[in-house]
Amino acid sequence: MNKFPSKLKKSLDKRSQDNSLRELKIAAEGVDFYSNDYLGFANSEAIFTEAQRLCEKYKLKQNGATGSRLISGNHKLYEITEDFLAEFHQAEAALLFNSGYDANIGFFSSVPQKGDLIFYDELIHASIRDGISMSNAKAYKFQHNDIGDLQHKISRQEISENTSVYIVTEAVFSMDGDLAPLQDLAHFSEENNFFLIVDEAHSTGVFGVHGEGLVCELELHNKVFARIHTFGKAIGAHGAVILGNSALKTYLFNFARSFIYTTGLPPHAVATVLAVFKQLAQDNSVLGILKANIRCFKSELKLAKINHYFIESESAIQCAIIPGNDVVKKIASKFQQNQYLVKPILSPTVPKGKERLRFCLHSFNSEEEIKGIVQLLAQLINQDHHA
Repeated sequence: MNKFPSKLKKSLDKRSQDNSLRELKIAAEGVDFYSNDYLGFANSEAIFTEAQRLCEKYKLKQNGATGSRLISGNHKLYEITEDFLAEFHQAEAALLFNSGYDANIGFFSSVPQKGDLIFYDELIHASIRDGISMSNAKAYKFQHNDIGDLQHKISRQEISENTSVYIVTEAVFSMDGDLAPLQDLAHFSEENNFFLIVDEAHSTGVFGVHGEGLVCELELHNKVFARIHTFGKAIGAHGAVILGNSALKTYLFNFARSFIYTTGLPPHAVATVLAVFKQLAQDNSVLGILKANIRCFKSELKLAKINHYFIESESAIQCAIIPGNDVVKKIASKFQQNQYLVKPILSPTVPKGKERLRFCLHSFNSEEEIKGIVQLLAQLINQDHHA
C-alpha cells in the first residue's frame, strides 16, 4: 500500500524546506565529540565481561526477561541492582525502568493528581513534557533557571490543603549544558512543602565524588522528592532508575503504566548497569580525567578567543550558538571531513536563532584532540564571518 496521508507529507516537506529533516545514519568513523558516552563505558570490554559473569553467577543466561516485572520478568539481578543504586545515591529506594523516556512518562503521568500543580523549567526534556501532557494535574512553565519567575507563577495560583505542588528541573540541561540552581530550588521547595523532582540524566557519572550526580554533590539528597537517573549517557548502558522513598517506589510499580505494561529489561542489560556502578564505587579516577578534559576545552576556547560563542557550562556538554540550520550544518560537515564527530542541533529541537554545535567531552578524548577541534572551530568561525 503506497498511500500516505497528505498532512504528514506536508510536515515532511516543511522539514525539508527548513533544512531540518532528520535522517538515520550509521555512526561515522572519527574522533567522538558527539556521543553521550562521557566515561567510555559503552565500549568497555571489561564491563561487558563483568556483566556476563554476573549473569552466570545468578544463573540468568537468558536473552530476555520473559514478561513484565509484575508477572515473570522480575529476576534476581533487579533486586540486587536496585538495592545497590539506592545505597550508591543515598536514597531510601530505587526502581528501574526500561529507559529515561519510560521513567519520565511513568512518573509524570501517574504521580501528580487532578487538582495538583506542576511548575517546570521551560527547557525541560521532551520526555518530561510528554509525561506532563498525560497528567491530570495543571502544569505551568517558568523561565529557565529563574526562581523569581517560578515564585511569581506559583503566587498567581490558589493552593489549597489538598494541592500538591511539584517543581521540576534537570540537574544539567541537555541542550545547553548549564546547571540548575538546585540549592535555591531545594530551599524554596522545603520552605513551602513543595515536591522537587530532578532529572539527573546528564549529571550521572559526571558530578559527585563517584558520579552520584549533582544532587548528591550538593548534599541535597534528603531535600529532593524524586531523582531520575538514566543509564544511556555516562553509564554507557540502557535503562533508568527513579530514586525516592519506599512509598514512592511502591506507588510507581502499582500505577506507572510505562512500568506495568512492558516487558522488563533482559538480565544482561541490568547486569551491565550493576557492573558500571560497582566500578564507579571502587574507582572514580575516570571522573577526574573527564573533569580535566572539560577544563582543558574551556581553557582552549579562551586562548582561541571564541569562548563568547559558548553557553557557560561546567558539564560535559559545551554548546556554541551558531544561528541558522544551513550555517551550523555546513560547519558540522567540515568537522566530519576532518574526522571530528560533532552534531549540529537544529531548530525546531532548539528555538530558531539558537541553533548550535553541541560538543560532548569524554574521559577518552586526548588533549591533542581537544586542542585540534578548538583550533578547527576557531578557523571555521572566522572563515564564516569573512565569507
